[in-house]
Amino acid sequence: MRGSTRHGRRWASGELGLGGARGGAGAAPAPALALSAGSSPMGSAARGSDDGEEFVEVTLDLQDDDTIVLRSVEPAAAPEIDSSTAPGSAGESRSPSIRRSSSHRLLQFSQELRAEAVARARQFSHDLRAELKRFSRSHSRASASSSAPAVDPAIESALAARAARRQRALLDRTRSGAHKALRGLRFISSSSSKPDANAWNEVLLNFDRLARDGFLFRSDFAQCIGMKESEEFALELFDTLSRRKRMKVEKITKEELREIWSQITDQSFDSRLQIFFDMVDKNTDGRITEAEVKEIIMLSASANKLSRLKEQAEEYAALIMEELDPERLGYIELWQLETLLLQKDTYLNYSQALSYTSQALSQNLAGLRKKGPIRKLSTKLGYYIEENWKRLWVIALWIGVMAGLFTWKFIQYRNKYAFQVMGYCLTTAKGAAETLKLNMALILLPVCRNTITWLRSTRASRVLPFDDNINFHKTIAAAIVVGVILHVGNHLSCDFPRLIASSEEMYAPLERDFGKTKPSYLKLVRGPEGVTGILMVLCMLVAFTLATTWFRRSVVKFPKPFDKLTGYNAFWYSHHLFIIVYILLIIHGQFLYLIHHWWLKTTWMYLAVPVSLYAGERILRALRSGYYSVRLLKVAIYPGNVLTLQMSKPPAFRYKSGQYMFVQCPAVSPFEWHPFSITSAPGDDYLSIHIRQLGDWTRELKRVFAEACEPPVAGKSGLLRADETTKKSLPKLLIDGPYGAPAQDYRKYDVLLLVGLGIGATPFISILKDLLNNIVKMEEEEDAYADLYPPIGQNHKHVDLATLMKITSRPKRILKTTNAYFYWVTREQGSFDWFKGVMNEVAELDQRGIIEMHNYLTSVYEEGDARSALITMVQALNHAKNGVDIVSGTRARTHFARPNWKKVLSKICSKHPYAKIGVFYCGAPVLAQELSKLCYEFNQRGTTKFEFHKEHF
Repeated sequence: MRGSTRHGRRWASGELGLGGARGGAGAAPAPALALSAGSSPMGSAARGSDDGEEFVEVTLDLQDDDTIVLRSVEPAAAPEIDSSTAPGSAGESRSPSIRRSSSHRLLQFSQELRAEAVARARQFSHDLRAELKRFSRSHSRASASSSAPAVDPAIESALAARAARRQRALLDRTRSGAHKALRGLRFISSSSSKPDANAWNEVLLNFDRLARDGFLFRSDFAQCIGMKESEEFALELFDTLSRRKRMKVEKITKEELREIWSQITDQSFDSRLQIFFDMVDKNTDGRITEAEVKEIIMLSASANKLSRLKEQAEEYAALIMEELDPERLGYIELWQLETLLLQKDTYLNYSQALSYTSQALSQNLAGLRKKGPIRKLSTKLGYYIEENWKRLWVIALWIGVMAGLFTWKFIQYRNKYAFQVMGYCLTTAKGAAETLKLNMALILLPVCRNTITWLRSTRASRVLPFDDNINFHKTIAAAIVVGVILHVGNHLSCDFPRLIASSEEMYAPLERDFGKTKPSYLKLVRGPEGVTGILMVLCMLVAFTLATTWFRRSVVKFPKPFDKLTGYNAFWYSHHLFIIVYILLIIHGQFLYLIHHWWLKTTWMYLAVPVSLYAGERILRALRSGYYSVRLLKVAIYPGNVLTLQMSKPPAFRYKSGQYMFVQCPAVSPFEWHPFSITSAPGDDYLSIHIRQLGDWTRELKRVFAEACEPPVAGKSGLLRADETTKKSLPKLLIDGPYGAPAQDYRKYDVLLLVGLGIGATPFISILKDLLNNIVKMEEEEDAYADLYPPIGQNHKHVDLATLMKITSRPKRILKTTNAYFYWVTREQGSFDWFKGVMNEVAELDQRGIIEMHNYLTSVYEEGDARSALITMVQALNHAKNGVDIVSGTRARTHFARPNWKKVLSKICSKHPYAKIGVFYCGAPVLAQELSKLCYEFNQRGTTKFEFHKEHF
């Protein structure tokens, strides 16, 4: 039976005039009730006349969309008329208005139901008879002389059960379910559910480009319709549609392509379902066997780049058959596949997202209220100040100090005689020089990481934006560039030429500063002031250029050997030119023109404290890295070029979740230190980091450790691993830290939203483990105190004062964070191996449901695409049965494609009104802009407060 009956009658609830509670599509059938009952779902006994007509019992469901769904039609005995329900009795008096208003409609309704029941019964009988005949023809073992084939009673019973299930499935196929299904089984990816004419025009252009002699060959079909990335799936689709014509072709015309395109873009769910079924049913017998299910699973896994799924395709095919073929007939039919797809929401209930509440509705309505332009501007301005007041006052103070120094120096030289010779060029150059002194001192402070880490734990964190230390470092660098242009530019192009061109009379008062003989331009440049100034400019030009994104991230590509000018190493080494720059700056400040007293040469005064502080930090780091001797406990190389290092934790090494540390491997480079987030929790007795291969240093580090790792033992994981038992010696490792990061402040928020892109999940793994450890400790402490100090009650009337004081004064572990939502977005299935153990541990021990984890795999086609439909079903079934996700191998469900961040924030906002939510992001800068904007939008709508923090790698 390949097809199925597509008819069903719908009655609106208003036609019956009955009120009552609503039932759900998945609700159990309601019991049969008397017609006078004013509730729904309801059952009714359709009563016949006295001439021997049969009675039928009908069970209905009243849906959320105000439609009534026929649940079952069963024969029923004629009801006896009880005196309590007879006309004029008390039973009638309870609902006379309902009876009077709906008697005619109920009579008509019962007649329609009886006709529907008869049609269903006939169809059921016909289908069962046809199935029995078909099975008998194919499996008959009777002799040729037998007039009727013998059927095994067990098989006959199984076929009857299958037919009964089909009837129930037909009754359960609701209108709302079919509407949801329209979003499913798309063969062509599109932002909308209905491909527009532009898509067909693009296909035509591809046909004209790929066609040969007016024909499109089978090998070019995938590229033509835009499915090049899943070519195997496209070719199978091509073969399926060819089989429908009872022919196998290798090339098609434009008209045939148009016909194929109309079929795969058909908006009918039944049409899409039939195509998908035919792709599996290659022998066109209307049945799908386990072998055919395995084949389509492998095809879907290939289209979605899920190599591991192929290895377990046989297991998952058996799972599908177990679910859809409980009668053990060895095949499934079209209606069973349809049932699986239409009931996907039921299977996915184990990981349903947060639901909307009335709070979300009120917030959305508040956001839709019209505001005047002045009110809009004031609201935006108020929010901007509220969000950025720390940055604003620091920047305002910095700009004010620079403006004051520039003005002070400008006026000072405006009153000197040299101004009459060199004019405003001199005053501008000297004013810019004063700001340069300030900025050359300040630029060191944001990179004094130990100092900033300490200040984060003080009250200074309430008024200073320590999360923006690197941004402030870059802002100061930009101001230095402007200051250098003004200072050097005015000297070389303005006041030096004016000094040389001045008359002897005007130059005479300046003999003390420039010598008795008026200097030449070359002499001015070749002097100590000129040479040190030019060398500083050259060093800063190299350092600033190689620190830009284009060079640091190797966006600019150079041929060998100039490719060494890009990358992190080039940035790291060139930045150490600052040592030469500061030495030259101090020398430059001692040979200034127009200033002769040492106490007026203030360059060293500006630099004394910052340079000493920074030098002290570097000395501390060098000493501490030698003191923090670590022993490598475990090394593993995971898919996706990720190296994880687990090492012993020094006794004095104390850190917070979310912080990072610097790592040096002398076998790779004796000078380079690189920062990595700590993925172990503070309560763990070891330190761990995960390193993704993104540059030359990390690439070499992986190579060094890969050589030390031993091949996997037979029967063990295929990953390269090493530990203390490894025969080869492991490379030495030095660490320095810990250092503060935005994520370390997660404890001050009621709710956490942790978003990690790829390896950007590392700081949040430590936070999840720390939260879990705190949850376990809280539960253990509560149990311990409950045992030692039981509550005062009837059995404990007499309690001494000492015990009472212990009970009331006992320390309580308070965890402000009530919920945490972790969203991990990655492109590769193997990435889930990085933190598989941690995620399983969190899912197992978090009995209170504080932590909610969501994995997103972007390499898989989004939900609703035909290429991922069966994978979604297998995923849901396996998790419902075994509690394990087939993609990640963890207890957390893996979603496909990218998250809808607006919906994510909306649902969290609706569940936690009036909460202070910390949004922490680590990953590429692109998504940070989107999340920041969404936080701003939701803060405008309602009472929930989102605070956004970001880290980039």
